[in-house]
Amino acid sequence: MYATGTPLYFAELIQEGGACRLVVTDRRRHTVRPAYGSTKAVEQLPAFLAGLGSLHLRGSRRR
Repeated sequence: MYATGTPLYFAELIQEGGACRLVVTDRRRHTVRPAYGSTKAVEQLPAFLAGLGSLHLRGSRRR
């Protein structure tokens, strides 16, 4: 998948032992925010992202 436009956020998912760290960089505000979670929560990310994608598709069909 290729995105066009200006990136607003970057996210990195880093595994550290048995835990994971999500690091989100806000390019507009020049801030970095880490969040920590379990590997079980990380395994659910693909389903969460798929849900966001389906919400976007449903929203664009209404226009």
